[in-house]
Amino acid sequence: MKRITKLGLVSAAALLPTLGWAEEAAPVAGVDAASDTIFILNSLLFLVGGFLVFWMAAGFAMLEAGLVRGKNVTMQLIKNISLFSLAAIFYYLIGYNLMYPLGTWSVDGILSGVWGPGVLEAVGVGRDGADDYGYASTGSDFFFQLMFCATTASIVSGTLAERIKLWPFLIFTIILTAIIYPLQASWKWGGGFLDQAGFLDFAGSTVVHSVGGWAALTGALILGPRIGKYKNGKTIPIPGSNLTLATLGTFILWLGWFGFNGGSQLAMGTVGDVADVSRIFANTNTAAAGGAIAALILTQIMYKKPDLTMVLNGALAGLVSITAEPLTPSLGAATLIGAVGGVIVVFAVPMLDKLKIDDVVGAIPVHLIAGIWGTIAVVLTNSDASLGTQLYSIVVVGAFTVVVSAVVWFVLKAIMGLRVDEETEINGLDMAELGMEAYPEFSKG
Repeated sequence: MKRITKLGLVSAAALLPTLGWAEEAAPVAGVDAASDTIFILNSLLFLVGGFLVFWMAAGFAMLEAGLVRGKNVTMQLIKNISLFSLAAIFYYLIGYNLMYPLGTWSVDGILSGVWGPGVLEAVGVGRDGADDYGYASTGSDFFFQLMFCATTASIVSGTLAERIKLWPFLIFTIILTAIIYPLQASWKWGGGFLDQAGFLDFAGSTVVHSVGGWAALTGALILGPRIGKYKNGKTIPIPGSNLTLATLGTFILWLGWFGFNGGSQLAMGTVGDVADVSRIFANTNTAAAGGAIAALILTQIMYKKPDLTMVLNGALAGLVSITAEPLTPSLGAATLIGAVGGVIVVFAVPMLDKLKIDDVVGAIPVHLIAGIWGTIAVVLTNSDASLGTQLYSIVVVGAFTVVVSAVVWFVLKAIMGLRVDEETEINGLDMAELGMEAYPEFSKG
């Protein structure tokens, strides 16, 4: 994505840390009268896209609440609303300007993205890179970018469910949303060295989803599996409490993804932009369908019965797979890209179990492995993509996230411990950690 460089933008972005919302910067001199309309339309895309991505927070909460046991539902719900709220505060305090540096304290070549799409008093830049698209409000851009940051934290929550303490998890969330996510995102979306190398990741198969997946994988390895998950070399199934909620959560996430990918067009000021957003919506939808159907058919073949949780995660994996490039594929290609995501889930879930990596909701196959696939798949439909650059960027982002996450997890483990005690885990985290249950009438007998 080409970025517009206009000197008036930095001062507008600098208002964020001081809560300077009183005035919106005036249009840049030299732009014609139509810029007001373009400003409105671009800002509207960010706002509508942003609240659709916000709705994904509800999707994650419902999905996780449905896939954990009843004794741990309240813990997942409080984690999800708390992590989103912490992300909102700490992305504002630290993350936003770390992701889109203002140029006065950036590290050259690493944090050199003074003009990234997030500093965007003038970002209405479509995929063709035209310079006359106008711009969007700083508030709408901040709001939109925040939702992506919060999504990264939501990915971690489900993997580590049913055995992690609340406060260590929330402290990790602060570091993830304030530092880890925005720092690596600046390398691509802030105009940093990965962007300069030609890395393509339209809406974040790597920048958002694999980062959440890497952080979750690192935490799962350090935390260990749930009690009773693996016995005598066998994997013991632990059914979730409410597959209705899990299905609802999946549909909510599916809906939110239209904002996730469609809003990442970053412009709605021309006929071409609106056509591109429409195409992105269609490709996003069909990739999810491809992932779901692939998982449906494959589980029927492999297990003689379809597996609902695999189908749900197949749809999500299809969505993650198309996120790196939702514009350039045809509908058929997008369906196939999503279908590969569904296949990945069906094979990756048992593979993780063989490795005794306990991922309660399947977030690692969905967000990490399908995210890697989606990032590689860009080269199949976008001639500007280089396989070497895509792989290099995956490795760089993955290595950074794993190393920093491991340090944070180990420090938290040493200082306050990560895992609840055995009695608490067996009895459920809801009563022991929170003193309340999601379904109290069912436990009274």
